[in-house]
Amino acid sequence: MGVYVISVDAQEWFGEGDGWGEIATALNDDLRQRGLPPYESVPDEQGFVRGSGQAFEEKLISSMDGFDALCEAHLSPEETETLSNWSVLVPFSLDEEIRLPIGSAYTESSTMVAGAPQVLAIAQRLATAIELPAETPRMCDNLDLTIWFREGAAKELAAARPGPWARDLDAAFYVALFLRAAEHSVRRGCPIVYS
Repeated sequence: MGVYVISVDAQEWFGEGDGWGEIATALNDDLRQRGLPPYESVPDEQGFVRGSGQAFEEKLISSMDGFDALCEAHLSPEETETLSNWSVLVPFSLDEEIRLPIGSAYTESSTMVAGAPQVLAIAQRLATAIELPAETPRMCDNLDLTIWFREGAAKELAAARPGPWARDLDAAFYVALFLRAAEHSVRRGCPIVYS
């Protein structure tokens, strides 16, 4: 069990019951009220192929204390909220986060929707600040980041090539998580959610 950050396909996004249909409908209503087009071009599910970049799934298991301190040192409170306090990440720009009065799998009373381009820009700044290594997995379809950081590869690289990122691997994990989630959302045109 635990909390996961995952991509959502069209069937899940527009589905009823355990799907995200109520949030999808509320988001589109809010977008229309803002004079923006509805979000309807969610991609269909693709067959799973490891490393293909067609899906996103990572597990939140590390402490966020170091990440919170990193955000405090490099970001404004508003930027920190945009980066990490969303419930749903969508692949298009939003001038400001949208709060929907509907609970989701991760939140009970409301859902915060953020634009992946805004999250991506903030995450890239943090990745630059800690010098996140190029070896950090890019396609995160089956806990690739989680495994890389938790099962030794990151520790081995940190020992061989230390740098700011290696001082707190849990903090680096969350920088990579939000960076890769935003990249995936923009690249695939899909929502990313907590589950």
